Amino acid sequence: MDRNSKHIVVVGGGYVGLYTVLRLQQTLRRELRDGSVRITVLTPESHMTYQPFLPEAAAGNLSPRHVVVPLRRVLSKATILNGKVTKVNHAAKTVTFAPNVGTPHEIGYDIVVMAAGSVSRTLPIPGLADSAIGFKTVGEAIALRNRVLELLDRAESDDDEGLRRRALTFVVVGGGYAGIEALAELEDMSVDAARYYRNISRKNMRWVLVEATDRILPEVGPEMGKWTAEQLRERGIEIKMNTRLNSCEGGLVKLSDGDEFEAATIVWTAGVKPSPVVNAGDLPLDERGRIKATTRLTVVGVEDAYTAGDVAGVPDVTNPGQYCAPNAQHAVRQAKVLADNITRSLRGQELVDYRHRYVGSVAGLGLHKGVANVYGIKVRGLLAWFLHRTYHLSRVPTFNRKVRVTADWTLALFFKRETVSLGEIEEPRTEFRRAAAS
Repeated sequence: MDRNSKHIVVVGGGYVGLYTVLRLQQTLRRELRDGSVRITVLTPESHMTYQPFLPEAAAGNLSPRHVVVPLRRVLSKATILNGKVTKVNHAAKTVTFAPNVGTPHEIGYDIVVMAAGSVSRTLPIPGLADSAIGFKTVGEAIALRNRVLELLDRAESDDDEGLRRRALTFVVVGGGYAGIEALAELEDMSVDAARYYRNISRKNMRWVLVEATDRILPEVGPEMGKWTAEQLRERGIEIKMNTRLNSCEGGLVKLSDGDEFEAATIVWTAGVKPSPVVNAGDLPLDERGRIKATTRLTVVGVEDAYTAGDVAGVPDVTNPGQYCAPNAQHAVRQAKVLADNITRSLRGQELVDYRHRYVGSVAGLGLHKGVANVYGIKVRGLLAWFLHRTYHLSRVPTFNRKVRVTADWTLALFFKRETVSLGEIEEPRTEFRRAAAS
């Protein structure tokens, strides 16, 4: 190993981590080939999850393997190490890395990229940690799909009305993109699945959205948010705005509007917060606990440190005084500028500001249903659903994944989606233990 080579360490393998290294593999092709630059990616998972496709994976429209990108395959010029960074000591230019299996150790660097992303932002609500599930990973999405279908099986097989009512009550907390799309796709799937049950119909199910503010989907504007709420209500989904989840101990949901009921499924999508790694280092943080970033995506007050995405507070140069929203649209665009600025820095060139042009927002509400606000043009229904799919197909990384996603969608035109629960894959040894004990 050339000790004179520049070592770039990227903390995180999500949107920013993946797209930054993809770009660096292009702009630093010669340097990576001759060994004058090395790149190491530190990430808990060996894949990047394209989160906008999680609702479709949960609904069975896409194979879960097609919404993740294998890092080692696409980042062939980088070293991928799986584990967590537990400390960042930028003064000494080292990070403490704890492998998923093995002994923690220090890794030195010349340039660090903080791209650890976000985790679910939870509140100290009684029962939340034990009774709810998030919606940020492919594991959570597929577990939720299996759970919904398993509960339909349970309700079909049980004569106890109380147990049936609990099994067929589904609650989603949070009216942003993740919550609305998860709710809409899963409800759409459950309606499809109900056709194959003798004792279950849509009228037996209760789907509830709980939102603490007075609007949903704020990204698409008040008019489209209101239209979305109306569409969901027409489908029999209860929309409770200006309402908070007070507790959910044992699955007993208690809301701030006084409503109380039992639910076997509670999905928490009420916001995100920066990865905990930001609190384990000497990089400056802002009032929201994000790493302080400049408009050039460098870390404020230090050299050789860059950041972007959900973990960073990036000033919005197009809207002075505001910060870039923590969404995929910004993360992908920031990653390109960040990588180019690293290349410029290594070549002694002037860095550039991150400046974006707002394109719009799209959201899927189930098969052939959607809402969109693109360049100020508001669209809904089938056309919005088509725009939603087209946009995200263009954004999902690698040609390989684009083809696989297209193939899934094409097959879905000719065949009905699968509505089978495979919940046993989450506890694969249960049946074996049972056999061994008999």
